[in-house]
Amino acid sequence: MRILAAGSKKPNGFTLLELLLVISIMALATAGVSLVLRDPSETQLEREADRLAALLEGARAQSRAAGVPVRWRLAPNGFHFDGLPASSTLPTQWLDPNTRAFVPAPLLLGPEPLIPPQTVVLSQASHPERRLQVATDGLRPFAVQAAP
Repeated sequence: MRILAAGSKKPNGFTLLELLLVISIMALATAGVSLVLRDPSETQLEREADRLAALLEGARAQSRAAGVPVRWRLAPNGFHFDGLPASSTLPTQWLDPNTRAFVPAPLLLGPEPLIPPQTVVLSQASHPERRLQVATDGLRPFAVQAAP
């Protein structure tokens, strides 16, 4: 059996320094996780904008290949591509029914290689202050940008 010197006892528990170190590590981990998590409505709006840019470029390519003018316009429950053949399978609905689009006039997507500069502004009904625009200068492809 081991005998301790008088006045000394076996240390129990953790030191203050060890506790502070563990709390600091937990605080940093929590802060990192909260920065990584994003608002799902913002992610949804970005997804809609990326999808719309891809759809507009796809319709623009089909317009040039077929040699027919194609227009993109808003519809009551989504959007529509006028001028594409009936066999075209481009979607005409938003992924999220809360998506709102603002465009002054239907977009002209071809068949000419140069089209007028055009912009569509997207937002969501639940967060109208968050807006993204899908725009082209007429030469470059449609791209997602922050709305002014």
